[in-house]
Amino acid sequence: MKKIDVVLGLQWGDEGKGKVVDVLTPNYNVIARFQGGPNAGHSLVFNNDSFVLHTVPSGIFRKESVNIIGNGVVIDPVILMDEIKQIETKSADSRSRLMISKRAQLILPTHRMLDAANESSMGKSKIGSTLKGIGPTYMDKIGRYGLRIGDILLDSFKEKYEALKKRHMETLKLYPDFKFDITEYEAKWFDAVEQLKSIKFVDSEHIANEYINDGKAILAEGAQGSMLDIDFGTYPFVTSSNTMTAGVCTGLGVAPNRVGNVYGIFKAYCTRVGNGPFPTELNDQTGEDLRQAGHEFGATTGRPRRCGWLDLVALKYAVMMNGVTDLIMMKSDVLNSMDTIKVAVAYKRGDETMDTFPYDGADNVEPIYKEFEGWKTDICDIRDYDSLPEKFREYVAFIEKETSCPVRIISIGPDREATIFRN
Repeated sequence: MKKIDVVLGLQWGDEGKGKVVDVLTPNYNVIARFQGGPNAGHSLVFNNDSFVLHTVPSGIFRKESVNIIGNGVVIDPVILMDEIKQIETKSADSRSRLMISKRAQLILPTHRMLDAANESSMGKSKIGSTLKGIGPTYMDKIGRYGLRIGDILLDSFKEKYEALKKRHMETLKLYPDFKFDITEYEAKWFDAVEQLKSIKFVDSEHIANEYINDGKAILAEGAQGSMLDIDFGTYPFVTSSNTMTAGVCTGLGVAPNRVGNVYGIFKAYCTRVGNGPFPTELNDQTGEDLRQAGHEFGATTGRPRRCGWLDLVALKYAVMMNGVTDLIMMKSDVLNSMDTIKVAVAYKRGDETMDTFPYDGADNVEPIYKEFEGWKTDICDIRDYDSLPEKFREYVAFIEKETSCPVRIISIGPDREATIFRN
């Protein structure tokens, strides 16, 4: 039986999932997003052009692929339609290759207001939300108040919308200092809802399983990163969905025994956007050098990313929790000029040394580092693993040994072609 493969991030997001999916797509008939929403920003670079995808699966530019937005995704119609129109400037027939699950939840204009009001009220305790309404939408989903894509087709849709909006407006009264006006965005929202009807709404759980039964190759695309998982990430500084492999089952409607290879993506160093624990963060010139060399600014928010050394404690945890079969290392070229490269192999807190990721998200720990001599070579034009510098290969071998997982793909630049495949 054909299995559904998975590609997801192993750190705090921004690992480069968009490029990897785009590179892997020729091997798959179907690409499916299974969680998250427009807080994602998957960057693709090809043919001297670049795109950032927020909701649409990253296989959309491959004409042979079918792209499914699964039931675990939350959708803002305005953002999605703007994204589709941008895609159509390069791929006119993209709508014919896109399907949306009827069970996917809708982000309402008032969800965005609730997100902003809550974040502004939290002061120094704020999560670092992208303010796209993701959290409040998932809260309504769990509370069983939410609207779904399939509801758009109902005669009672406007009535259901007004009922949920009224509920939100009552909640917003709890924030008397928060001023807002949704009139303009609401008009855009209803216009976008009408435009959404040009895309095929499907029972994606049936579609996905039929594709598997027919022997179609499916790749499930994750958003955010494993360390932002609502259950197993650095809670409460996490996203609102299950970003790990388990989320594929609930976000697409496939059984656990149908999951095949799990491709875990990580950067050769670490980054994080927003607040929360980050044991290896570098608040010095080295951290700034990583930020500038790696162009570490959020694809969705534009915010500068926090930068630090690779955290093997967190990486091994993510490999274990996801059942990773193959590792994919991104942005290796960012370390080209480093004299010394460090990797956190354990944490220290007081007199305690830890080599497993703790319940509290590794808050207030001191990383214990292993140091490597930098390769001090521009590797961007190399396309064969054996031609890479010995010091680079030593770095990769150490990661493989510590994680007990092979590094199958190495990215050395943003373009599709800047990729090394290992057998």
